[in-house]
Amino acid sequence: MSNDKIGFIGTGNMGSALLRAAARAVDPSRILISNRTLGKSQALAAEVGAVVSDNAEIAAECKMIFLGVKPQMMAEMLKAIAPVLEKREDGFILVSMAAGVTIDRIRTMAGSPYPVIRIMPNLAASVGESMTQYSVSDNVPDDGMALFLDVIRFAGVCDELPEYLIDVGCAVSGCGPAFAFVFIEALADGGVECGLPRDRAMKYAAQTLCGAAKLVLGSGKHPGELKDMVCNPGGSTIVGIHALESRGFRAAAMDAITEAYQKTVKLGETPSKFH
Repeated sequence: MSNDKIGFIGTGNMGSALLRAAARAVDPSRILISNRTLGKSQALAAEVGAVVSDNAEIAAECKMIFLGVKPQMMAEMLKAIAPVLEKREDGFILVSMAAGVTIDRIRTMAGSPYPVIRIMPNLAASVGESMTQYSVSDNVPDDGMALFLDVIRFAGVCDELPEYLIDVGCAVSGCGPAFAFVFIEALADGGVECGLPRDRAMKYAAQTLCGAAKLVLGSGKHPGELKDMVCNPGGSTIVGIHALESRGFRAAAMDAITEAYQKTVKLGETPSKFH
C-alpha cells in the first residue's frame, strides 16, 4: 500500500483543501495533481511536495483518483479518461466530491461499474477540521477502504452515511462553513459598531464560535442546555437571544439548510451541458 499513487483531478477550493490534508498523511511524492490551470497545479505541487501531472496519467497510474471537478463538468472529464480507465488491468477507486452526483451516475459517466467512494468534505480539511461524510459502492475492496481512510485521516472527522442521506449531510457540513463565516462576520460587525477594533472583533468572534463548537462536541450537553447556562435571568445574553429570535434567526438557519439541500439535489439531476 505504501507505494500506491494518489491522484487529484481538479484542485479548486475543495480539492486543494483535501490535497493539503492528504499531503500530511502520505508521502506527497506519491500524489499526482492535475488542474485546468497549469500554474495552479505547479503552485500547489511546490507547496505540498506533490507531482504535477495530467488527467490521463492520473487515470492510468493512480490507485485512488480523487475527482474534484464541478458537478456540471464531471461528465466531460470522465468521458475523456474513460478509455484510459478501461485499459487498466489493476484495481483502482474513483473518489468523487461532486455535490449531488450519485455513485451510479459516476459509474455511468465513467463507462463501467468501477469501485466508487462518494465524499462530502468541507473547506476545513485544509486545517484538519473537516466534517466529511462518505458513501461506498458495494465493490470497494477492504484494502481500498484502508487506503482511503489513511489518505484522509488528517482531514478531520469522517462518518460513513447511507447515500440517500449524503446530500442532506452536504447541506449541513458542506455548506455550513459559509453560513458560519457569515455569522462570524456579523458578530464582528456588531462589535465594531459598538466600538471594538476590527481585528479584535474578528478574533473574538472566531474564537467564540470555535469554543462553542468544542463545548457542544465535548460536553455531551444539548446546545439548548449550554445556551441556558449562558443566559442569566435579566442579563444581557437573553436580551440578545430575544433579538435573534424576534428576527427569525433560527428559522433563517433552517431555511438555509433546506434550500441548500434542495439545490444540491437539483445539481445531481441537471444534465451536463456537454451531454
